[in-house]
Amino acid sequence: MSYGGDTTDTLGMGDVVSNESLANLLREERRFTPPADLAADANVTAEAYERAKADRLGFWAEQARRLTWATEPTETLDWSNPPFAKWFADGKLNVAYNCVDRHVENGLGDRVALHFEGEPGDTRSLTYAELQREVSQAAHALTELGVQTGDRVAIYLPMITEAVIAMLACARIGAPHSVVFGGFSADALATRIQDADARVIITADGGYRRGKPSALKPAVDEALTRPGTENVRSVLVVRRTGQEVAWTEGRDVWWHEIVDRQPEQHTPEAFDAEHPLFILYTSGTTGKPKGILHTTGGYLTQVSYTHHAVFDLKPESDVFWCTADVGWVTGHSYIVYGPLSNGATEVLYEGTPDTPHQGRWWEIVQKYGVTILYTAPTAIRACMKWGDDIPAKFDLSSLRVLGSVGEPINPEAWIWYRKNIGADTTPVVDTWWQTETGGIMISPLPGVTATKPGSAQVALPGIAATVVDDEANEVANGAGGYLVLTEPWPSMLRTIWGDDQRYLDTYWSRFENRYFAGDGAKKDDDGDIWLLGRVDDVMLVSGHNISTTEVESSLVSHPKVAEAAVVGATDPQTTQAICAFVILRGSAAEDEGLVEELRAHVAKQLGPIAKPKRIMPVAELPKTRSGKIMRRLLRDVAENRALGDVTTLTDSSVMELIQSKLPSAPSED
Repeated sequence: MSYGGDTTDTLGMGDVVSNESLANLLREERRFTPPADLAADANVTAEAYERAKADRLGFWAEQARRLTWATEPTETLDWSNPPFAKWFADGKLNVAYNCVDRHVENGLGDRVALHFEGEPGDTRSLTYAELQREVSQAAHALTELGVQTGDRVAIYLPMITEAVIAMLACARIGAPHSVVFGGFSADALATRIQDADARVIITADGGYRRGKPSALKPAVDEALTRPGTENVRSVLVVRRTGQEVAWTEGRDVWWHEIVDRQPEQHTPEAFDAEHPLFILYTSGTTGKPKGILHTTGGYLTQVSYTHHAVFDLKPESDVFWCTADVGWVTGHSYIVYGPLSNGATEVLYEGTPDTPHQGRWWEIVQKYGVTILYTAPTAIRACMKWGDDIPAKFDLSSLRVLGSVGEPINPEAWIWYRKNIGADTTPVVDTWWQTETGGIMISPLPGVTATKPGSAQVALPGIAATVVDDEANEVANGAGGYLVLTEPWPSMLRTIWGDDQRYLDTYWSRFENRYFAGDGAKKDDDGDIWLLGRVDDVMLVSGHNISTTEVESSLVSHPKVAEAAVVGATDPQTTQAICAFVILRGSAAEDEGLVEELRAHVAKQLGPIAKPKRIMPVAELPKTRSGKIMRRLLRDVAENRALGDVTTLTDSSVMELIQSKLPSAPSED
């Protein structure tokens, strides 16, 4: 899960943000030390950094031993053909065995693996023994449908237990899966089926979203009318909502009819550590999605270790909840493979945070005694907008670690999260990583790091990251530039599916021997890293590079603003003009002086050059179902262009509302 997406242009980043600006964002330069009891019993201590620095490959070999191998690896890293890495290449293992069977064999079969909470209120708790049986049955069913080792299986499901079971069943038989987010259109689904050459699709009649059934099977049927999908042999359909669905005899099969009659025991096969585990598509600058390929041993090693380290997981007592969808990499790494490899008990929630009421998440935390919560800044800011009184109605005292993922978190949201959800004592770990990196790369450690609101801070033990300028020189503390990774890591993508050259061009061409996927960053005076969002989210205003994240943070720090999205619009005088779209807090009024008040606020915090030329109060921002703000659509509005594709939005009518109140002529000062 990236703070952004794909590689972009190469704007200079040297003056993205000043030290004074960082101080303003931090207000009083507040730092939060770990609670004494957590620090005393932390899974990972400061010593891990020194150990990894002294012997990085030895450190990762040690982490690989957290897993159960059918054949223990003797080689840690093969970097003989960079940037095509091989980790633990002579080892063999089975991912599903590591996530399920070994826990049952170790006497933990009665431990709950998944607490499922459906949006309508239906629930189901699966123990590890029950999960083992259902994964085994699903693996047999896929084999009956002709799926062989190496065949790709597309998964297009809501957030239900069968999504996790399907992924593990694919891993069990060595069939790489391609999970497609259930909010994607038939065209987007077809593109991914075509590129991966999937042979089987696993879907559902539908899922529940915002209080009503949302159909999925019709999108599959439509996708399979597109050229290039002819190799799909079977569509395996979970009955979730009971909606009527069209049926193609000989192709469509009900999950319950084929899976439920299978044997409950299945012997997993060990696969090479470099055997493909999954392909996950992310947007590309060319318009064609990129199939990010992750393999088996290195990926599982890093997601297992980082889940253990970053969240300080105690599997015998913790209840972990990652609110992401399995259609995104966060769901792969920190719902399925990381937590289950560690024997965690976790929550799986189908619906939205405001259905049937705006306290639904906190109700779930209270119900299951969630101790670790991992969510996105977008969701945190939505909860801020709804009001402090909503989480205050629920008992959140079980929470002991909070996490943030998906985009840079502004300091105000960070502090609100800690104060209102974490009782002003719970550590917040702000994590940076990407679909391409596979696992968390930069993050505080909850028992070690004195955290700074809004900063991901330092690379984890065993990870080599820094910030460089346009000439690939490492910047000094206090300077900004491009975030790069300087050494290979176990969970790194191996290539772009079917296109090695695109892999080279996209990630390795900008800086020699360094991975760069398009994020800008800054080091503060301590050398800690602050993510500034995508390089293409940096605006060039009168010769100055200004980060959209910085301006958004400034706007949200105003007491009348709940959320902000900033874009740069073409301007003949200044190259780009800063345009802001803001959602006001509940009690704030859109009065005559509001816009000038907000402009003055930003100018005071960040300097006159950062003052938005336009500010438009709006009721809502255009977001995908994963919570990403679609800034390109806002840029279309700001530049009075026809809107681009809106099919991935949760609610496309938001754009009509925004367009209907285009701003009057802006101030020119």
